[in-house]
Amino acid sequence: MLFWVIAAVLTLGASLAVLLPLAGGGKERDSQNAHDLEVYRDQLGELDGDLARGLIQPAEAEQARAEIGRRILRLGGNETAVQDSGSGSKVVRLLSVVAVLAVPLLSWGIYARLGSPDLPSQPLAERLAKNPADSSVDELVARAEAHLVKNPTDGRGWDVLAPIYLRIGRFGDAVTAYRNAIRLEGDNAARQTGLGEALVNGAGGVVSADAQTAFETALKFEPNDPKANFYLALAFSQEGRKPEAVATLQKLQTTLPADSPWRKAVGQALASLETNPVPPQSGPSAGDVAAASSLSDEQRGAMIETMVASLDEKLKQNPRDTEGWMRLIRSYVVLGKTDEARAALRRGIAVFGTDSPEAKQFTAFAGTLGLAATE
Repeated sequence: MLFWVIAAVLTLGASLAVLLPLAGGGKERDSQNAHDLEVYRDQLGELDGDLARGLIQPAEAEQARAEIGRRILRLGGNETAVQDSGSGSKVVRLLSVVAVLAVPLLSWGIYARLGSPDLPSQPLAERLAKNPADSSVDELVARAEAHLVKNPTDGRGWDVLAPIYLRIGRFGDAVTAYRNAIRLEGDNAARQTGLGEALVNGAGGVVSADAQTAFETALKFEPNDPKANFYLALAFSQEGRKPEAVATLQKLQTTLPADSPWRKAVGQALASLETNPVPPQSGPSAGDVAAASSLSDEQRGAMIETMVASLDEKLKQNPRDTEGWMRLIRSYVVLGKTDEARAALRRGIAVFGTDSPEAKQFTAFAGTLGLAATE
């Protein structure tokens, strides 16, 4: 009831603020005309008095009387014009009044039919206390977060919340939740795969070293886990290890059930890799770099110089080789040549442009290796 009283008072005040000027316009004009006419009459009386006392000549008095008469006639003409247009002005004022009154009346009618003025307030605590089956996703997440604030060691709570964070796109929170669930509840394939997927999505699709470790850990529990195998193949592809990526996907394809939803994604990834084969002698692979690291200083220096020079020359001939730049950067990082790796990163970004998707991919990839484009 209080709502309707307040609404009525506010509506009345707003309506009067518009209606009163409309209603008072004619009265103000009549009052002004009456005042002017009284002034002109006083002027005529003063003119007659000055003439009788001889203060002005009869000719001058006649001219002044004529001018005052013209002003009185003009005032009368204005009144006539106002009267002639009075019906039009009344129509305009009437329409204005109707419009002003119609707005609140229609608004009240629509709100009374569609609105809910008697709906009680819904504080967060009360919404969180209702049946979970009747709650929205945001309410369920808020309920779980409130519970975990009070019970941060509830591993089961983190385990339930982590995939929800992942599904709604809160990847940073998903990583935290998965790590807490693993710490409190222990390792399993689902948690490690979820952690890896959250890391990949948070890095814009780049499979970082941490994500790769998570997927490899998941495969120790379930060697045929499709998601872990698929993302590992993606990691191999991003590192330029296409033969390993193809082999991983082909092996995965043979283990998938006929109705598996992963079949389509695996087939598309294989088609993409097979239509873009790795050119021979494209530069040092991860195995080459690892082997070089175990040699003596002189042997390693000669081997690295040959491999890197070969890859660098190919990148000069084909600078838009995205995977070639990532292989070159990774080679320098593995060998501890961070300055050269950073220079290669900057060169690769310069080829495609700082705002290009490739530049963002290079930056994200270098970040997974602990490297930044600038210091």
